[in-house]
Amino acid sequence: MSQDEIAREAIKHALRALRKRHLLEEGAHGPAFIALSRPIVSQGSEWKEKAENLELELQQCYKAQSRLSEQLVVEVAESRSSKALAQEKEEAISNLQTELTQTRDECSQLKMDLEEKIKALELVLSEHLELRAQLEEMTIKAKNAEAENKMLIDRWMLQKMQDAERLNEANAIYEEMVDRLKASGLESLARQQVDGVVRRNEDGAEFFLESSVPSVCKHRINAHEGGCASTLFEYNSGKLISGGQDRSIKIWDTNSGSLSNTLYGCLGSVLDLTITHDNRSVVAASSSNNLYVWDVNSGRIRHTLTGHTDKVCAVDVSKISSRHVVSAAYDRTIKVWDLNKGYCINTIIFYSNCNALCFSMDGQTICSGHVDGNLRLWDIHTGKLLSEVAAHSLAVTSISLSRNGNVVLTSGRDNVHNLFDMRSLEICGTFRATGNRVASNWSRSCVSPDDNYVAAGSADGSVYIWSISKGDIVGTLGEHTSPVLCCSWSGLGKPLASADKNGIICTWT
Repeated sequence: MSQDEIAREAIKHALRALRKRHLLEEGAHGPAFIALSRPIVSQGSEWKEKAENLELELQQCYKAQSRLSEQLVVEVAESRSSKALAQEKEEAISNLQTELTQTRDECSQLKMDLEEKIKALELVLSEHLELRAQLEEMTIKAKNAEAENKMLIDRWMLQKMQDAERLNEANAIYEEMVDRLKASGLESLARQQVDGVVRRNEDGAEFFLESSVPSVCKHRINAHEGGCASTLFEYNSGKLISGGQDRSIKIWDTNSGSLSNTLYGCLGSVLDLTITHDNRSVVAASSSNNLYVWDVNSGRIRHTLTGHTDKVCAVDVSKISSRHVVSAAYDRTIKVWDLNKGYCINTIIFYSNCNALCFSMDGQTICSGHVDGNLRLWDIHTGKLLSEVAAHSLAVTSISLSRNGNVVLTSGRDNVHNLFDMRSLEICGTFRATGNRVASNWSRSCVSPDDNYVAAGSADGSVYIWSISKGDIVGTLGEHTSPVLCCSWSGLGKPLASADKNGIICTWT
């Protein structure tokens, strides 16, 4: 039986008890009422008073019965609410017990995890101590190696100075011998003249030549659309190589002015060019942040050298081999590349961007000209700065090494062209002209093959030629109608080539 039914039975039982009591009381008072209804004079006032008292008592009983009924109903309702509250409390207790069990399980798991983490931390700490000990040991070794390296560098520099002194002595002896040969007239017996160019008789030797001041424009070639930023001649050849804004490399026959070959595949404007000494590979610096290496015979790209993060503005090949290439970009780096392997082998980072560079004759030193106007020399193997000099008051735009490697020509945005001794970095010549104005940050000047003349283009479209020995202008060439960006002299002594911002190339004889 449910709790509600039990409560209803209790209420009904209480009501029956009250009715029964009421009936008993009426039965007990019945005779009194009958007696009271009899007209007895002697009992009149006394019975009347009793009747009133009994009626009053009966009313009180009725009131008590009503109060008890109401109280019973209230207590039943309270009992129900208490029971519901008790059930809720029991459910809450059950849920809390379940959560407590889960929490205890989680606590146990976390405790186990904590123990594992503590063990792992102890292991890591022990490994850290071992690595720290190894680091200290390696630091000591590195310091010892640095000291040994410094000692070796000092010895190497001393040896290099001695080699330079011996080379100077050999050059002096050679020049003295040449002077003697010229004086005695034996030069005509030692050399053979072919097509107006005098060669050495020894096999594999370079041409001996004398450059003349050009004055006549032999060919005017519409070479590139959008401008031509770089030109150079093949070694011991009259073929001219040019690169321009149209992303093409073109090879020209300067005797006829005709196009011999075109190299495609560059994805940006060509800013600088170089060629290996065997004339087999052409390397181009591009605004696409890459360098491209072509095989001249097949016209195909051998390598695409990637690694710079901004436009590559200068490139050169080692003078003693066709393996090493150096490049400079506007990401403040100079990189040395191995053409046989096709990747970078050394990177020099410097705060000032480099506009132009070249190798020394021995291939061990890099000469670089920077936006801050300084000329710097770097060791190709270690990447260390060997020496520097303030070459120009504004940015350096061009670097050109003389044929004997003793002198380097620099040009700057201050419209000055300086010759520096490679050994001492002292100025041995300065060239300027009233109308000569450098056209861009990559305007290239050049030295003649006999090291007697300097040629440089100007923003007014002229090409100025100075005599190195006299320091004066010996010629001004005016055929271009736009700023001249680059000049290059053939290793045969002639012609001189110049290129302008409209992509026109002029060859001068």
